[in-house]
Amino acid sequence: MFHQLADQTVNGSCQGPTLACNKSADGDALELPTFSTAAKVRVIITFALCAVSAVCNLAVLWAASSGGRRKSHVRILIMNLTVADLLVTFIVMPVDAVWNITVQWQAGDVACRLLMFMKLVAMYSCAFVTVVISLDRQSAILNPLGISEAKRKSKVMLAVAWTMSVILSLPQMFIFRNVTITVPEKFTQCTTHGSFVQRWQETLYNMFTFVCLFLLPLAIMIFCYTRILIEISSRMARNNFLSRDVHLRRSHNNIPKARMRTLKMSIVIVTSFIICWTPYYLLGLWYWLFPEKMEKTVSHSLTHMLFIFGLFNACLDPITYGLFTIHFHKGMRRCRQSSNARTELENNTRLVQMTRLSSRRQIASDVHSASTEVVSEGNIMKRVSNPDMSISKI
Repeated sequence: MFHQLADQTVNGSCQGPTLACNKSADGDALELPTFSTAAKVRVIITFALCAVSAVCNLAVLWAASSGGRRKSHVRILIMNLTVADLLVTFIVMPVDAVWNITVQWQAGDVACRLLMFMKLVAMYSCAFVTVVISLDRQSAILNPLGISEAKRKSKVMLAVAWTMSVILSLPQMFIFRNVTITVPEKFTQCTTHGSFVQRWQETLYNMFTFVCLFLLPLAIMIFCYTRILIEISSRMARNNFLSRDVHLRRSHNNIPKARMRTLKMSIVIVTSFIICWTPYYLLGLWYWLFPEKMEKTVSHSLTHMLFIFGLFNACLDPITYGLFTIHFHKGMRRCRQSSNARTELENNTRLVQMTRLSSRRQIASDVHSASTEVVSEGNIMKRVSNPDMSISKI
């Protein structure tokens, strides 16, 4: 994503824990990166995606976690995928945006190693949890009677996915470090420069990451959904279902409607992952194998666009979950109902208070009127009982 500071073999003095390398191997002055217009657009879009992804994923996480004490294993899978997307949202996106703004690395060596480790954990977890969803859907369709063991299997697979994400990301803490150059000016970057003796070693590590992060998950996903489609087709053939308009219902292919809805949701999630990340990973593969040719052919603007397109996958997952799952709608409906109930309760309380106040005022008015009438009657009775007094006054 950022320009390489120098070739793997450099001339000049490299001292201390941070390398001070002056010139590249061919003696040319190094070209330092700048905050270009394409980088500015990338930063703006990245921050926008970060805000949208945070709101959507947090809403899905709340809806999935507030659906009762007992949670289905499908909901647990979605919660784990949401957590992985939140790692991308709160680690990958902000680090990428701020790094483009500052151009050079200004957070220190420890932050360099830790953030590069967390960044790869987030990327691995998204890919591996998506693979777990694919394996779970394959088991649900091919072995519909094993529902009782599905939750236990999904927990085991999720534990393996997160553990593998951490283990495979550990090399990042050792190969990334702060590198400082002094010519043409002092410039510090978080990079793998100097961590590999030969260039083929770095290429081998990048290829291993590419296989584990994209190629192997892609192969497993394709294998799982190919088996699912074959199974569904065979069930349709056994039921002699020959129709142009195929409706996936229980009466046609013996697959419950809710299970088919979950299958469709997982297919959309896997498809969005493949579509969003394939262009960027293929570009990375091209760069690892033929860096000079790629630099001359592909502009940095296209690189920015492909990376942003990959980050867009973190926004698509919660939208897909909300469209295909009833629980999300129920959760949002419960939120609206509780808000409306709270408002209605406040209105009723105010109405009762106003009614009580009005009643008290009416009672007070009636008492006052009654006392006035009693006083008036008393005066009249006094006048009638003592007529001489009145006559003498006259």
